[in-house]
Amino acid sequence: MYPRLILLKCATLLLLIFCRMALSQNVIETLPGYPGKLPFRLETGYIGIGESEEVQLFYYFIESERNPKDDPLMIWLTGGPACSGLSGLIYEMGPFTIDYSNSSGSLPALVYNPYSWTKVANIIYTDQPAGTGYSYAKSWEAYNTNDTLFAAHTYEFLRKWLIYHPKYLDNPLYIGGDSYTGIVVPLVVNKIYNAIEAGSHPPLNMKGYVLGNPLTNKYWDVNERIPYAHRMGLLSDNLFKSVKESCKGNYVHADPNNVLCQRNLERVAECLDKIRTSSILEPWCSLISKKQDLLSWDSSFEEETKNLLRLMNPFKRSWCRPDNYVYLYIWANDIFVQKALHVSEGTIKEWVRCNMSMHYNFEKRHGCYVFNVQSTVEYHRNFTHKHCRALIYSGDHDMVVPHTSTEKWIDSLNLTVQSDWKPWFVESQVAGYTEQYSHNDYQLTYATVKGAGHTGPEYNPMQCFAMVDRWFSELPL
Repeated sequence: MYPRLILLKCATLLLLIFCRMALSQNVIETLPGYPGKLPFRLETGYIGIGESEEVQLFYYFIESERNPKDDPLMIWLTGGPACSGLSGLIYEMGPFTIDYSNSSGSLPALVYNPYSWTKVANIIYTDQPAGTGYSYAKSWEAYNTNDTLFAAHTYEFLRKWLIYHPKYLDNPLYIGGDSYTGIVVPLVVNKIYNAIEAGSHPPLNMKGYVLGNPLTNKYWDVNERIPYAHRMGLLSDNLFKSVKESCKGNYVHADPNNVLCQRNLERVAECLDKIRTSSILEPWCSLISKKQDLLSWDSSFEEETKNLLRLMNPFKRSWCRPDNYVYLYIWANDIFVQKALHVSEGTIKEWVRCNMSMHYNFEKRHGCYVFNVQSTVEYHRNFTHKHCRALIYSGDHDMVVPHTSTEKWIDSLNLTVQSDWKPWFVESQVAGYTEQYSHNDYQLTYATVKGAGHTGPEYNPMQCFAMVDRWFSELPL
């Protein structure tokens, strides 16, 4: 045992020396737009991925504001693919956000977020894959990626990050993400469990995963949009019955020669064309006259080009959510902001919230991203045989990944129901509904967030903070 212990320590030391050469880190104490010193610990940096480190992944690490030594460590993957981790940090669950009431066309003001998940967890936000946010590659070939490579890079990133930050190795580890990363997160989780079983070093203290409105099956989730629209009163009973019968329930791959089915789909499209899929109650505000493709993943991303966003003037018309995103474009592209964050000069042309060149039909390649994983349901099924905790939550007004589709694949796992469907509360108000499942050492908590859209914490921050705080503490919602 003694020689083995020495070898393990030597291996760890060598890995640490290697990672010191591969990783840059900077502690940020002040940020442009934020008054005074930051009341939390923020670290940014790059980690080189691959044998020659051609991929350079940028990250933001925020230490837990409660008890960083014992609180969970979570890496958060923002959806897209190719939406910046800064978007999740600013608009969803990070410790600072835009102070809209005190911001103008110049450098936006920042304000502390009282519902930040970093109050109860250490969180790493990443810009992934290369070409996302501030992350970059040293060659054009290194920008080529796919679902499985995205997951492999995430695992390599996490392993290197923990070798360089060994004090977090004992913290309970969770993998989190939303939207498209419902495909990627289970691949990462699977890699970690396989590595643990293979005795890889350093051992990761893996505890589970968190997913919000997760894309899980690229056919089921998109196909479910039409039944969901009917359930929410956006389609009449007669129209839904007709389209369901004529298309035989297959809307994504409908027969182009089935005249009645195609006619009914056109009627459905007419009813839903100006409905904002990511939040069906909010106003549709696209400046592009092109119609939505309801049955394409691209239709879920209402990310205008940066130039169109900047033409939007919230003072000349009613508010729309993309108005919020204008501020982040201005802030993240400011030269003093990039210097404060220690972004390597000359590595990107311009920061964008989501790299649209990586969004396309799942069956085709576009730009440098290949969508090569169709479904991750079987990964979730495999996790039911692990010692694992899972939190799956869905904003119930999201038509991008409807909660009804998520509930169907969870039901397909054939888990034991530990706690039947019931409301959960925040400040004596119904915040959503929840159900708990188990199988041996596997526990899954499912929750809807009442009134929330595609990215729950962006719409209902107080409720989502209460949800994750209770779940990390292993308390009932």
